[in-house]
Amino acid sequence: MEKEKKIKQNDMRNLITPFSLLLIFTLTSCNLQANKIHYGEDGCHFCSMTIVDQQHAAQLVTQKGKVYKFDAAECMINSLSDFDEDTVAQFLVTDYANPTVLIDATTATFIVSPEIPSPMRANLSASKSKESAIAILGAKKGELYSWEEIQHYLKNQ
Repeated sequence: MEKEKKIKQNDMRNLITPFSLLLIFTLTSCNLQANKIHYGEDGCHFCSMTIVDQQHAAQLVTQKGKVYKFDAAECMINSLSDFDEDTVAQFLVTDYANPTVLIDATTATFIVSPEIPSPMRANLSASKSKESAIAILGAKKGELYSWEEIQHYLKNQ
């Protein structure tokens, strides 16, 4: 009886270890978070330029956790036809006022101003709120757009 008990315990340990490893792998492989942008090293998925401008970078994260980096929000928006939107978990853009912070592009306010140039010359910047976008514009000329509006605007340029 004692021998049977030890065999069952060993069988359970043998099952638990592979199961635990599989569970850990599954949980860590589908990480739906942005990756750190290595400025001066990472390349833009759309135009292949090196990402250097910290105020205009963007990222797209798929449901499977794959991250695509862009040197500008306009590159991400222009690449949307390459993606099935149902497979995208997050659209992220850099907050112009806080360059180290990525914000949800779908709720951001976009600024188009010739007085705030962006890497691909669309003069497109993003802000976390309409109020902060208005403050960024200040006395500069420019227009404000929502996520849907900026996509339409860029398609018609």
